Amino acid sequence: MQIEAAISKTAKYACSESGDSAAVVERPKGGLSALIADGQGSGRPAKITSNLVVSKAASLIADGTRDGAVARAAHDFLFALRDGKVSATLTMLSADLVSRTVVISRNSHCPVLIRQGNRVDVLSGQVSPIGVHHFMKPVIHEIALAEEMLILTFTDGILHAGRKHGRQLDLESVSALLSATSAACCRELADQILTLGISLDDGRPGDDMTVLVLAISAGGAGKVGRFYAGYPF
Repeated sequence: MQIEAAISKTAKYACSESGDSAAVVERPKGGLSALIADGQGSGRPAKITSNLVVSKAASLIADGTRDGAVARAAHDFLFALRDGKVSATLTMLSADLVSRTVVISRNSHCPVLIRQGNRVDVLSGQVSPIGVHHFMKPVIHEIALAEEMLILTFTDGILHAGRKHGRQLDLESVSALLSATSAACCRELADQILTLGISLDDGRPGDDMTVLVLAISAGGAGKVGRFYAGYPF
C-alpha cells in the first residue's frame, strides 16, 4: 500500500497572501503526517500565526512527539506567544506505520470526512481552536489503516463558501464525490473541492481556502517515495 497526501489552497480574493499554512511531514518511525492551520483574520498577520503553528507542530512530529501532545504544545506555544489574544485552527491527519492506524487530531469547527469501503463518516463536532483558552485539548480519532481509505478536510473558507450569495457547501455532495473517487486520485480530489469552493464564491474567494486529502492507495510497489509541491508566484 501507499500513503499519499495532497493539499490545494488559495488566498482570499484581493489578498496577496493566504492566511492558511500547510505541511507534510515524514514520521520518524514510518508514515506521513499532513496538517493545516488557519490563522485568525486574513492576509499577512494570519499567515504569520498559521505558519508559526504549523512550523511548531511539524517540528514536534519530526521529533517523534505523539499527535495529541503536538496539538497541546502548539496551543501552549501560541497562547504564550500572543497572550491568549490570537486563535488558530489546527487539523492533523497522520498515517502511522507503528500503530498501523490513521490518527485524526482536530482543533477546528471544520469537518473531517472519512471514506472506508462504501461508507463515508463525517466528524463534525464543534472543537475549540488553539491559542485562546488556557485549557485546551484536541479531539482525537484513531482508525485502522485500510486500502482505498480517503480522508478529507478543509479550512473554513471552503466550509463557508457561498454564504454571501445565499449558497452553502453541501456535505452530502462532497461525500458522494468522495465515494466516487479512487484513493490514487487524491490530488485531483483536492483540486475538485477547492474548485467547488471558489465557484460557490463566484470566482472570488471570500476567505482563504485550503483542502487536505490523505489517501491509502493500493500502489507503492518497491521502495520509492515521492514528494511533489507546486507554488504560484
